[in-house]
Amino acid sequence: MTVPSRMRRMACLMYEGILLFGVVFIAAYLFDTLTQSRHALTLRHARQAWLFFILGLYFVWFWTHGGQTLAQKTWKIRVVDKDGAPIGVVRAAVRYLVCWPVALSGLGLVWSWFDRDGQFLQDRIAGTQLITHEATHRSLV
Repeated sequence: MTVPSRMRRMACLMYEGILLFGVVFIAAYLFDTLTQSRHALTLRHARQAWLFFILGLYFVWFWTHGGQTLAQKTWKIRVVDKDGAPIGVVRAAVRYLVCWPVALSGLGLVWSWFDRDGQFLQDRIAGTQLITHEATHRSLV
């Protein structure tokens, strides 16, 4: 198993952001339609909780069903446990929850420079790792 380069992981992250724009747009539209919200500050905390939940569903679903989100499939990156096996719902949920404070603080990327395997902090905490999907590995980045 090889660890994807930081450049590949950052490219995947940018592509993930583009895809998540659509997920958030549809989820917010559904929320506003169901609650009849006409202003962004109406039910603001409920909307944030809803979007947090929807994003969690997106990531946990994909990580537990193939180990890859749509962006990770494109960049040939897979999330697995320490032994290289697929991860379960609990481990995926822990990884998702830990990603928020780690990503917002910037510790994940900094940590990867000092980690013995080049992994992000959220992966160390959740007991997961990012690998290059070997079967289709090509030198993209």
